[in-house]
Amino acid sequence: MRNGIFKSLLIWGVIGISLMMIFNKFNNSGSSDKNVIAYSEFISELENDQIKNVTIDVGQTKWIKGDRKNNTKFLTYAPNDPQLVNDLIKHKVSFNAKPQEESILMNIFISWFPMLLLIGIWIYFMRGSAGGGGKGGIGGVFSFGKSRAKMINPKENLIRFSDVAGCEESKQEVKEIVDYLKNPAKYQNLGGMVPKGVLLSGSPGTGKTLLAKAIAGEASVPFFSISGSDFVEMFVGVGASRVRDLFEQAKKSAPAIIFIDEIDAVGRQRGAGVGGGNDEREQTLNQMLVEMDGFETHTTVIIIAATNRPDVLDPALMRPGRFDRQVVVPLPDIKGREQILYVHMRKIPIAMDVDGRVVARGTPGFSGADLANLVNEAALFAARREKKLVDMKDLEDAKDKIIMGVERKTMVMNEKERKNTAYHESGHAIVAKILPNTDPVHKVTIIPRGRALGVTMQLPEEDRYSYSKDYLINQIAILFGGRVAEELFMNQMTTGASNDFERATELARKIVTKFGMTDELGPVIYGQNDTEVFLGRSVTTHQSISERTLQKIDETIRKILDTQYKVAKEILTNNRDKVEMMAQMLLEKETIDSKDIDNIIKAQ
Repeated sequence: MRNGIFKSLLIWGVIGISLMMIFNKFNNSGSSDKNVIAYSEFISELENDQIKNVTIDVGQTKWIKGDRKNNTKFLTYAPNDPQLVNDLIKHKVSFNAKPQEESILMNIFISWFPMLLLIGIWIYFMRGSAGGGGKGGIGGVFSFGKSRAKMINPKENLIRFSDVAGCEESKQEVKEIVDYLKNPAKYQNLGGMVPKGVLLSGSPGTGKTLLAKAIAGEASVPFFSISGSDFVEMFVGVGASRVRDLFEQAKKSAPAIIFIDEIDAVGRQRGAGVGGGNDEREQTLNQMLVEMDGFETHTTVIIIAATNRPDVLDPALMRPGRFDRQVVVPLPDIKGREQILYVHMRKIPIAMDVDGRVVARGTPGFSGADLANLVNEAALFAARREKKLVDMKDLEDAKDKIIMGVERKTMVMNEKERKNTAYHESGHAIVAKILPNTDPVHKVTIIPRGRALGVTMQLPEEDRYSYSKDYLINQIAILFGGRVAEELFMNQMTTGASNDFERATELARKIVTKFGMTDELGPVIYGQNDTEVFLGRSVTTHQSISERTLQKIDETIRKILDTQYKVAKEILTNNRDKVEMMAQMLLEKETIDSKDIDNIIKAQ
């Protein structure tokens, strides 16, 4: 595009210089007369009394023209000669002086050429913007109202449903859209209408954009992709104009798919009192609502939008006729994570010992993007270790790096701090192993990772979707295990348990005020109003809590924390030998796995 701009400016420059040369030629046409003589010859003829009369043209260039006594004419260029007038008087030559007459064409050129040049450049740029920034123009210098959507041709889109894993129910929901785009007559003959809009909602990284591309790839239709933030600019009315242009392009390419990523950037609930009805974002949303509802009855343009904040979208956007169907793209379960891992592992050489199910079990809560990052990190580990295949150790190290942070092996701790960290992590691990209804301890390390001096990692055997009271209460005891171990075995308290206390207190508060799991306060939610600001909703707290109830909440939370602190202390006191054994093993090996932990627990 830069080469095109330079080429265009060069052409205009050449045209301007050529015109100036042409007009200069006309202006100096008189100087090409055959009667032109040298100034020295003129002076010689003057001294020999051959000159009859002269006329001096005074301008940017001084010319002398006149008649000889033999009635012949002459023309010469005159330098700045202060003696010329005296010589003419001395030789009795009649003379007069007048301003040099300039060419009419040159006057017109000098007066109008700059304006004509500006008008020509303006027309050229406007033609370029009207062409959508193609080869004939600057590429959108003035095309503020043009859509910035990127169109992917069906031949360029190689994404298929086989490339999307971990969301089988979501794929099933959208497969009929593909069938409709391929065979619209089958539905139209029966009077059926496919959803005009499909809203994909889910956590970041779950594959919403990938699923939309797969729909377009399976249907083999043009795919218009744009972000919600691309609609809104500082100029009023630009967003609405871009919406109109986008839908117009899609209609011309029908059947087609319009994909709007992060639609919450433009589709937030109206009426928040910020900017009123003249707010640029609201005008853009209003135009989008009109365009979506203004489609023909049997249109073959489908709108797909993605967001991870469906709760903030305007209700008018969510009603039937616009986004008729909402498809949730959830975080993958253990089976889905295994499928996603195998999709990404197809792109790298994998060793025979790699078990995708083991890796999937160790990554609860990972999204598709997280799993892709895990496989990539494993490949980087293998490359640094000069391996030709990515093995299980590389995947485990990559998982630990993502979950626990990068190992800080260069961080130097004195022996007392290492020993304190070993007992701290042993306290967490022993309490977690002794208490029932807890997640298995997967790994314990005293190598500093991220901001932690040590880490105790627990991994569930299966995905959890709800938690029992016993499980949550035991988690508080596990969190207290580190501080209790410091007190019992090191006779000191350190700041290393501050984060444990923060998490334990927050968990106890949720048990009391959010989950309604206590007999003292019962199944009632005692929470503050978490309504987002600027969503057009009231931000005042509707539920007031009395001072007596607040005091009771604090007392109940304190009772839970004190009880679980005593539970952790009792377990570690009764299992001092196991704590000692695990701490010594950690000091020697720095990292122990589940097998080492099981052997310690079984030891008498």
